[in-house]
Amino acid sequence: MKAHCLFEQSGTFKNEFKKLGIDAFDYDIQNEYGETDYQVDLFEEIYNGYKGKIPSIFDTIEKEDVILAFFPCTRFDCQFQLWMSGNNFAEKNWSDKQKLEYAMGKHEEQAEYYDVLCKLVLLCINRGLRLVIENPYKQPHYLTMYFPLKPTLIDKDRTLNGDYYKKPTQFWFINMQPTNNVIFEPIKEVPQYIIGRNTMIEKDKSRETNRSTIHPQYANRFIRQFIL
Repeated sequence: MKAHCLFEQSGTFKNEFKKLGIDAFDYDIQNEYGETDYQVDLFEEIYNGYKGKIPSIFDTIEKEDVILAFFPCTRFDCQFQLWMSGNNFAEKNWSDKQKLEYAMGKHEEQAEYYDVLCKLVLLCINRGLRLVIENPYKQPHYLTMYFPLKPTLIDKDRTLNGDYYKKPTQFWFINMQPTNNVIFEPIKEVPQYIIGRNTMIEKDKSRETNRSTIHPQYANRFIRQFIL
C-alpha cells in the first residue's frame, strides 16, 4: 500500500505514513513547506482522470493504495454562504447591484469546486480506488446540505485526538470503511488554537495555511485508528 495525499503541502500525513513504514506522497499546486512531492494542478489532474483519455496522476495509483484528499473548503464553508447571501458584514453598505454581481461570480466558483469534488469521487468509484475526503463540519456547510453522500465519520472535537484545533471535521470513505482500531497510548498535550482568534502557528505561513494545519499526533492516530 502507498498513500497519496492530495491538497496537502505540509507533509503532515505523508510523514506519519512514512513513520509507519508506508510510502507516501504529497500532491499540491503550492509548496510553502517544501514537502510537496508532485507540484501539480490537482483540479486539472482530476478532470483528466475523470475523462480517462488524458494521462493523470491517478493512472499510477493502485487499488490497494489509499488517497487522502484534503479538499479545499473555501467555497463550501459557512463564511462563504454569508458572502453568497449578501449577509457578510463587509457587504453592509453594498448596493443590490454589487451584491448580485458578486454573488454570481462566487456561485460560479462554488459550482466549479463542487464539480471537481464530484468527479474526484466518481473517478475513484469507476476505478475502484480507495479514497478518504476531509472537510470541515461547522454548519451551515454546503456539502452537509447538498452532497448526496453522507459523511462516514464526523469528528466533533479534534483536540480529543491530539490536534491543535477543536474544528469539527467530516470524513467520507469511498470504496473502504474506517477500521476503528483502538489506540491505547495517552495523548500528548499540544498548544490549543481557536479559529478566528489565535490561528497563527507558523508566522511565515498564510492565515489560510495555518488554519488548515493538523498536528502530526492527530494524523498518526487517525491513520492507525481508521486506515490501517
